[in-house]
Formats: sequence, C-alpha cells, structure tokens
Amino acid sequence: MAKTLVFLEHHDDAIQKGPLGVLAKAAQVGADVDGVVVGSGVKELAARAGAFGAQTVHVADDERVAAPLPQPRVDVLAKLVRDEEYDTVLFAQSILAADVAAGLAARLNAGLNWGLVDFDGETGRAPQLQDTVVVDVGWSTPVRLGIFRAGALDPSETGGSAEVRDVAVELEDFSTQAEMLEQAHAEQQGPSIEDADVIVAGGRGLGEPEKFALAEELAKALGGAVAATRAVVDAGWYPYSAQVGQTGKTVSPKLYVALGISGAIQHKVGMQGSNVIVAINKDPNAPIFEFSDLGVVGDLNQIAPKLAELVRARKG
Repeated sequence: MAKTLVFLEHHDDAIQKGPLGVLAKAAQVGADVDGVVVGSGVKELAARAGAFGAQTVHVADDERVAAPLPQPRVDVLAKLVRDEEYDTVLFAQSILAADVAAGLAARLNAGLNWGLVDFDGETGRAPQLQDTVVVDVGWSTPVRLGIFRAGALDPSETGGSAEVRDVAVELEDFSTQAEMLEQAHAEQQGPSIEDADVIVAGGRGLGEPEKFALAEELAKALGGAVAATRAVVDAGWYPYSAQVGQTGKTVSPKLYVALGISGAIQHKVGMQGSNVIVAINKDPNAPIFEFSDLGVVGDLNQIAPKLAELVRARKG
C-alpha cells in the first residue's frame, strides 16, 4: 500500500479546495494518506483535513515559511519524505504547487507526472495532445510525485479526524535568500478562479482596462470570479493572479463566459476543461467559437450588461 503525502496549500486562513479533493481521492483508493501544511499560524487549519481522509497532518508552523515561497517548502517536504518514508507525494495544481513539486522532484530525483485527472493508487490518468486522448501514466522512481489538474477532483468529506504533528523547519542556506515583496493575488477581488464554479473572463476585445467592469458586473451577478487572458495581463489591465492559459492557471468551472477573447491555443489549454463555455465576440470567425458550447456574435458592451441585468432579475 502506498504511503502518500498531500501538500495542503492554503490561502486566507483556509486549505484550498483542490488539495482537499486530492486528499479525498487518495483516501478513497485506499492509500495510507497524510497531509502537510506549511506556513505561519497554520496549526488550526490542520485538523480540518481529517474530515477529508488524512490520518496525520504534519504542521510546519514557522515565521520563516510565512511567505508562499517554494524553496523553503521544498526543504520541509524533502525532509518529511525522507524521515517518514513516503513513496507518493501529491499536489493540486497551482502556481506555488508547480514550483514546489518541480523543486522536490529535483531534490529527490523523483518522477513527476503533471495534469492528472484520476489516480487508482498505482497509476495516474492524464489528458494529452490537447485533451484529445487520456493516457495511463506511471512512475519508474522510488518516490512518485503527481500534480492534479485544477477542478479534476471534488472534495468529499469522510467524517474522520487526523492526528496533528508538529515538524521542525530546517532550511538550506540558499532557501533563505529570496524575499517576497508583494503578493499579486491580493489585488484580485472576489473568489479565487481555481475554486469558482462560474468564471467570467475578459480579453483584448474589451478594448480598455476600464471595460473589465463589465466582466466584474456579470461575475457578481452570476456569483463567480473574474479571469483574464495573458494579453490583458501583460498590458497591465488585470492582475496576473487572474490569468488563465498556458502560462497562467488552468481552471475547470461549471460555466466559463468569455468576453472579447479570440481563443488562441495558449488560452484554450487553460480553460477547455470547463463544463459549459459561452463566448461573446464581435468577430464571427474567432477561434473560440470552434470549441464553445454557446457562441454569441455581437457587441459585448451591449450584451454583457443586459445579461447581468437578466441574471439579477431571474435571481430576484
């Protein structure tokens, strides 16, 4: 039986939905599964993980790991894997998790499979070739690392409880050289795009940064989050934390509304796992219409406010 460790990433005093889904999946397939929480003032978060299948939650609570920097977390996880002899370490996809997993793979000389959507305890399943096929993937190294695609696994409570253990934080000299000066996600308002069931995304077709108010208004009406393409993020219209795409975040909401987004392949790979995709664009030949469930050709400046109005009226 695999002895599995799940990296329990947290933000705003809560463990993220993604890692809890990974934890529940590992417990479901019969793994001996534990979790690890790294940060400052995070001990109270650990107990909740027991309800999702963790038998033990290791807590590295230290001011030196307060900032969400990857290398100190690699130090913590590497020591834990060696000391406790874990053979499997699993992550839910995020920018931080990707950095930690890559660093841990290098540190442990361990195989890393990316973009998993399922796991049976021994073999993973991952979409390939732009999601046209799903393949079984395995590992050839003693320690196996895996990152699950955002939204691939839903958290399901088992009702159990976890033993909480403190772990010492021992950092390499080179891991203390970086300092976090700013956190971009603090600029984003509303729910995280990784956790949102509804996402309204804006592209260059909005015309100017002020027009993101249209996306925000519609997202508020739908109870969702606002996302952006790389082009508008690079232009400074919206924070990087909201970027969806190959160099941003991968999301899988129930509803994805694209405002003024052409649908380049770099953006497609970040959102094609959405359950329903609605595109609004004035260009009838925009590539996004090729993979949308519903396409509306027209002026988003008129359509988006009217749609928000209709949603509010329906809710009322």
